[in-house]
Amino acid sequence: MSLSYKTPGLIVTDHSFTVPLDHDAPQGETLEVFARELALPGGQERPFLVYLQGGPGYEAPRPVASPPSGWLGRALQDYRVLLLDQRGTGRSTPVGALPGRSAQQQADYLKHFRADAIVRDAELIRQALGAERWSILGQSFGGFCSLHYLSAFPESLEAALITGGLPPIDRPVEEVYAATYRRVLERNRTFYARYPQARARVRALLERLESEDVRLPSGDRLTARMFRQLGMGLGMSDGLEKLHYLLDFPPDSPAFLHDVQASLPFPRNPLYAIVHEACYADGGVTGWAAQRTLPAEFEEDPTLFTGEMVYPWMFEDYAALAPLREAAEILARHPWRRLYDAEVLARNTVPAAAAIYANDMYVEREFSEQTAAQVRGLQVWLTNEYEHNGLRADGPRIVSRLIDLAHGRV
Repeated sequence: MSLSYKTPGLIVTDHSFTVPLDHDAPQGETLEVFARELALPGGQERPFLVYLQGGPGYEAPRPVASPPSGWLGRALQDYRVLLLDQRGTGRSTPVGALPGRSAQQQADYLKHFRADAIVRDAELIRQALGAERWSILGQSFGGFCSLHYLSAFPESLEAALITGGLPPIDRPVEEVYAATYRRVLERNRTFYARYPQARARVRALLERLESEDVRLPSGDRLTARMFRQLGMGLGMSDGLEKLHYLLDFPPDSPAFLHDVQASLPFPRNPLYAIVHEACYADGGVTGWAAQRTLPAEFEEDPTLFTGEMVYPWMFEDYAALAPLREAAEILARHPWRRLYDAEVLARNTVPAAAAIYANDMYVEREFSEQTAAQVRGLQVWLTNEYEHNGLRADGPRIVSRLIDLAHGRV
């Protein structure tokens, strides 16, 4: 089903597609996947660029600028852009508590929301739209999806562009978290060096949260370990400042409590907590790797904020996640299939380019460089000019550079 309409400076077509929950059992349960096609007036026949959103568990961005700006405005100069609400997000069939299903049934449902299923959805959509091949732009987790696309369906791709999202190949998830924890520690040190007055404030807040029942607007009790998850934003270019100004509010104020809640996105995006570790699993079992590899520094110094990691206790502290606690335990023991085919990537012929951010807190630079070396023809732009949100901070430059790299113009 499709619906076309105009907004200032854009021709918009909303698409809805029916896809199997399990692509290996296409006659079984189905989902709806939503995608929004954008084109400049007169650009409706341009080739497709599919945007694969970061996350996991987040919908594609909504175009609000008029005319379109940022990376989207630049991309529309060359392409029609398809903003894909990956399965379980946005206007696609939502993932919530899954009432009426046993824990095992919930886990059997939720195991179908990794990059491999997202890419197979995209392939069905490509065929439905009549595109022989198309290009992809993957940001963060969208880069994980892009690398799987290059592994599984390279013949469907005109070009692959990746920013802040070249995942490790065939590397134990414990090593991934050990590396990213080191980056989180670095960002904590940078934060407290820039705002030394914040440490006493954080310590006082933590002591209060341990001794008092402080409630968020959602009704959840704000625990000390939840509060420390505010560090998940420290790897963005504006992350230090956002945390500083959040801590600047009086702790009893509605502004403080509402902003803390808004900075902890797990109730709004439960899929993130469910499949985050699994997205790093290029085969094997994750077994709550982030919890198992938590460095001693975080135990010894409670003022250290944690990063994007997911922990089993979250399915107790967040009421919205509690109905999925047993399913999450099952998935932590689930043997995941491989996501990347090293042999196919070594023979790659798809024009491809990736921006690797030297100090990325979320996707370890060393592992990304090792992956890049395994993808034939992949052009790399290694830069320390940006943090993980480079595409949002300076999208036109990054998209232009990746397009030029992929097509041999740099």
